[in-house]
Amino acid sequence: MTRTISRLFDTRSQAEAAVRDLETAGVPEDDISLIARHTEDRSFVGADDTKVGPGAVKGAATGGIVGGGLGILAGLGLLAIPGLGPVDAAGWLASAAVAASAGAATGAVAGGLLGALKHAGVDEADANVYAEGVRRGGTLVAVRADDARAAEIEALLARNSGVDAATRGGVYRGEGWTAFEPDADIAPGDVRRTDTRPM
Repeated sequence: MTRTISRLFDTRSQAEAAVRDLETAGVPEDDISLIARHTEDRSFVGADDTKVGPGAVKGAATGGIVGGGLGILAGLGLLAIPGLGPVDAAGWLASAAVAASAGAATGAVAGGLLGALKHAGVDEADANVYAEGVRRGGTLVAVRADDARAAEIEALLARNSGVDAATRGGVYRGEGWTAFEPDADIAPGDVRRTDTRPM
């Protein structure tokens, strides 16, 4: 049986390291996704250690954004996802988020990243935390995995400081947060914080 394993990373470099570890472990590119708040002048290090600028490969509306055999990081493209604004994204989840947004426009499903995560089998409470974490500036890595490889993939994500939804959700709820609000105006900041004003 296949399931979705997701983790939130506080820095993009942690998420990129996790993706490289997944690829090295033989997880197929088609089963890995990365979604992060878009930042200007950001380069990504591809699987072959070459720098690739954001938007190098675009096209999530149909077949998805993929690295074409160069590693998932080489396939990062710029998308606009409702509730998050511009994101750098690659993989099956990015395609699903765009499709969910289109479906939400007709009232079919919850849109954007939240809808895509729920459709992929992620618990609604966890999906809310992951969508909120991306909006706050975090980077989400999601992997489709067979049960036989689930423990290995979870360990690879944890090794690179991936945070699960229960842990991060507890922090958010302790600050008064209840759920991802696609229309809320929260600027990207510390992925762990609710209040983005300077401390």
